Amino acid sequence: MSKSGTGGGKNPRDFVSQKADSLSPSGIRKFFDLISTTEGVISLGVGEPDFSTPWRIREAAIHSIEKGYTMYTSNYGLPELRQLLAQSLERQYGVSYHPGQELLITCGVSEALDLALRAVVNPGEEVIIPDPCYVAYSPCISLAGGIPVPVPTCVETGFTIMASEIEPKITAKTKAILIGYPANPTGAVMTKEELSQIASLAEKHDLLVISDEIYAGLVYEREHICFSSLPGARERTILLGGFSKTYAMTGWRVGYAAANGDIIEAMLKIHQYTALCAPITAQMAAVEALKSGEAEAQKMLHEYDRRRRIMVKRLNDCGLACLEPGGAFYAFPSIKITGMRSEEFARRLLKEEKVVVVPGSSFGQHGEGFCRCCYAAPLKEIEEALKRIGNFVRRHNATT
Repeated sequence: MSKSGTGGGKNPRDFVSQKADSLSPSGIRKFFDLISTTEGVISLGVGEPDFSTPWRIREAAIHSIEKGYTMYTSNYGLPELRQLLAQSLERQYGVSYHPGQELLITCGVSEALDLALRAVVNPGEEVIIPDPCYVAYSPCISLAGGIPVPVPTCVETGFTIMASEIEPKITAKTKAILIGYPANPTGAVMTKEELSQIASLAEKHDLLVISDEIYAGLVYEREHICFSSLPGARERTILLGGFSKTYAMTGWRVGYAAANGDIIEAMLKIHQYTALCAPITAQMAAVEALKSGEAEAQKMLHEYDRRRRIMVKRLNDCGLACLEPGGAFYAFPSIKITGMRSEEFARRLLKEEKVVVVPGSSFGQHGEGFCRCCYAAPLKEIEEALKRIGNFVRRHNATT
């Protein structure tokens, strides 16, 4: 807010809260402000499928509007959607949730994350997160009154968060461990053994685990392991998921949380005073996604897999060392060969070659030295972008 004088010269009061003022802008959104002023840009930046939502899902939404379904739903969400979701979780992962008491439909998984943190974190309590991680984790913890405690991950361990690295960070104030896998920005996928070690650690120290599994439907060459399905884990887990990535439904804003009834009830209290309910049209589309969307989801998965292999090979060929991601639709190459900081690399790449990537530093201190490249873009654009990146790296290779 402007501090300049008005009228009689008295400075106006600063009405912005200290909490809001202390938040840093999203490293992703801040960077994308530069794009609108540049023509001919190829974006490998936004984490959004380039596919349209499959037709049968869109058709279900259209029919719902034509039939006049334009009212509120239960705060919990449509009963049919919750029933189908409970069946899906049990069928895929063998984990059982009561659709009437242990499932909450939210406005995207972003709201589910916010509700989960606000429902369980007391002021001053700590929540352990991986570093690098999704940009919203730390701010959402802070907004809930908690303290984010980052645990470094590294390329040598495939960017997975390890129980052996978590345990030294646990204090008397630790309330929860927040993990996301497949991971944004690295594409890291955790093994059953790694997850089981975290589950044992949570039990040992009586901690909650908030498991963000929004990319569960985008796993390559292996099966996704749901954290709640691990022995003894369900009772101390808040499982978060949604429809945005698997079914190309980002703009529909439908997510969910699954947990014990007391936690879901606490989340519901906040949800009913803020969002009230997810839009009925979007929920009816999600119903159709669970009924008939699997075949189209698999087609998209196969195409992402093809793009993944091409991108990783081309990045490595041009000198940007890159692990093959096990899930999601992101590659996270090292840019150290250029001698640049990640934000400088991204800015100069945009200016000189008109290619958008996200600086690794946007995702945490240990994302420095890397950038995020999203392959949820048409293959022709990916290939042209990689050609431009190769030209950029050849000009700025600090090792030659």
